Amino acid sequence: MKAFVMKEIGRVGFMDKPVPEPGPVDAVVKTTSALICTSDSHTVQGGIGPRENLTLGHEAVGIVHAVGSEVKDFRPGDRVLVGAITPDWGDLASQNGFPSQSGGPLGGFKFANGKDGVFADYFHVNDADANLARIPDTLGDDVAVYCADMLSTGFMGAENGNIPIGGTVAVLAQGPVGLMATVGARFRGAGRVIGVESVPSRQKLAREYGADEIVDFTSEDVVERIHELTGGQGVDTAIEALGADITFQTAVKVTKPGGTVSVIGYFGEGEFVRIPRVEWGVGMADKTIATGLCPGGRLRMERLLRVLEAERLDPTPMTTHTFHFDDMERAFEVADKKLEDVVKVLITF
Repeated sequence: MKAFVMKEIGRVGFMDKPVPEPGPVDAVVKTTSALICTSDSHTVQGGIGPRENLTLGHEAVGIVHAVGSEVKDFRPGDRVLVGAITPDWGDLASQNGFPSQSGGPLGGFKFANGKDGVFADYFHVNDADANLARIPDTLGDDVAVYCADMLSTGFMGAENGNIPIGGTVAVLAQGPVGLMATVGARFRGAGRVIGVESVPSRQKLAREYGADEIVDFTSEDVVERIHELTGGQGVDTAIEALGADITFQTAVKVTKPGGTVSVIGYFGEGEFVRIPRVEWGVGMADKTIATGLCPGGRLRMERLLRVLEAERLDPTPMTTHTFHFDDMERAFEVADKKLEDVVKVLITF
């Protein structure tokens, strides 16, 4: 089969690999649609260390090709969504309520990390009964695929943010996960959402997805402007959706005492992230810093699909580019270098 791989740090391309085989509780899925994530770029740049000929990608839907002898709920031909995070559900971390960390820190993050990812004709899924979800007939692949990561991660930012009903939320960066965090903040009852973004097309999407105010960091001081908008109080919740030291510091600065900084960004550079000491109340301002890794699993995916099926959200305006898998090298270049005003790149197979 054809696979799109990270050959080494800084180098990608196609190669042939054997079609994977399922273990007794696993499945193999034939890919039908996938999305490119900024995390794929971080990985190629060395964000999780060196990898050799590792198949990239972690956002995909497809058709079940084969299942193991112990799989009970899925059969070849089933149309399925697979979360970007595929935990080992029998692991102690899963039993303790943190399945994304099964097997160790970020252990649920298997695709394009500890094993081959989804940018291939076929991909392997561990613990199939717990990690696959059937896609309703009413939803197209181009819609359902957004549940794998963008909805799950963005909504997690709001879920972890302890947003009071009617509270004020700042979402720092309006890329795809930031846009879904904006939606998630509305779903969780925020009375006011402030989006921080400089790119006009993303500002427009942010407003369409529920941002009441837009702060452009290229033309105004974000901290000053958010304090001005909140009467000097700061926000109840700041969602860091970029993964940059300066953005994290800004999130701490704009959060009021007793508020929550919810981190969903991928910090792919540097050895440390700094906390601004004074705005942190020298450690005593009751500001909570919450982190998490995209929730995965069948139940999570089924719930997200239900949101789409009920037409509470249409994620497809984020799809600015569509390429066939044969054109993956160009598609990755567009996403990686953020060319042509890209937001999200859809790959069809």
